[in-house]
Amino acid sequence: MVFLQGGPSHIDLWDPKPDAPANIRGDFKGIPTSIPGTHIGEHMPMMAKALDKATLIRSMSYTPNGLFNHTAAIYQMLTGYPPDRVSPSGQLEPPNAADFPTAGSHVSKLKPPKEAVLPFVELPRPLQESGVIGKGGAAGFLGKAYDPYRLYQDPAKPIRTEDLALRKEVPPERLKDRFELLKGINDSMPDLEKALKSYAIDEYYGKAFELVLSGKARDAFDLTKEQDKVRERYGLTTFGQGLLLSRRLIEAGTRFVQMNWPAVANGNPEVDSWDTHAANFAPLKNLHCPKLDCGLSALLEDMEDRGMLKETLVVAVGEFGRSPRIGVSTSGNSNAPDGRDHWPYCYSAVIAGCGIAKGAQYGESDQTASSPKDKPVHPNDLLATVYYALGIDPDLMVLNHLNQPRELVKGKVVA
Repeated sequence: MVFLQGGPSHIDLWDPKPDAPANIRGDFKGIPTSIPGTHIGEHMPMMAKALDKATLIRSMSYTPNGLFNHTAAIYQMLTGYPPDRVSPSGQLEPPNAADFPTAGSHVSKLKPPKEAVLPFVELPRPLQESGVIGKGGAAGFLGKAYDPYRLYQDPAKPIRTEDLALRKEVPPERLKDRFELLKGINDSMPDLEKALKSYAIDEYYGKAFELVLSGKARDAFDLTKEQDKVRERYGLTTFGQGLLLSRRLIEAGTRFVQMNWPAVANGNPEVDSWDTHAANFAPLKNLHCPKLDCGLSALLEDMEDRGMLKETLVVAVGEFGRSPRIGVSTSGNSNAPDGRDHWPYCYSAVIAGCGIAKGAQYGESDQTASSPKDKPVHPNDLLATVYYALGIDPDLMVLNHLNQPRELVKGKVVA
């Protein structure tokens, strides 16, 4: 899951409208892609070629409940449920145990890894808007055992893996003794107390024990094992090296990797954020498009060359797009004359692997990229398709924290 938190401008990246008025089409021109008749923004030349491995969806769309800030939209996109189901406002509230689980938590529980690796990894930082961290990106009512392992490091710099290794003063034999002692204590506890303590914890300890003794998880994080030309192809940026690390983790057996755009969702567009209220075109041209273009195209090409796209799904999407009209307010935010505001009513996604059609476009927007012209895809439909492609029934019922049955996602598979 390549999650472009902050809301990239679909009209400037994936869905140019050269015949629209100037205050809609913006500063960029379109260029042809490997999908016949489909053009994307001129600052994505490598992705234009790499789309022969993917489907470009141009009809992502939903109407939010109330305000559509980043946190609410991220929650909707990654859990398949609107945030007002778990909180009165559904807006800027921290994650809690009543939240619906993020997709990676469901996948890591329903498709646990066969190797001693981390089942679900999120990097290089958690989802964040302002001071709210991790909403829509945690296990919620599944329990903390299914939360992602969060790296909190910049993959473009040397990665420390001390927490996946034994301390020098603790030999493997001593750790095994400790583990056996823990099992003995748990086995001797009264039934009720044992049931309380063992809820997902014994299994969690067992997995942690295997992780520490196995070098596979640590090796996956070692980017120095990659050739310099491969690292350079991905881009020597946090985003590029994060995508390379994502490929290594999947290759090692991790079930779900979420590579977040390494910026706070509502950060400064001049520095790192897709949230281009204050400035849209210069940041996209000089910063964001070059990083995305280089990294995502490298990921698709690399995984295709290695045969990994046969059984790995790659999804690149943000929580929404940007307003087709430049300089207007659509969400209560102020916008510069060349800024674009939030726009969940129509945006784009790229999806590849697991039998997804190659070199195809799905859906189309209207003449101003304001709404789908045909084949609308709700975020829930995209999530249902993700589960289906991974061999998971999207209609599966799961029990929440109150033992109430809930559907995995209320969406329809896009066949």
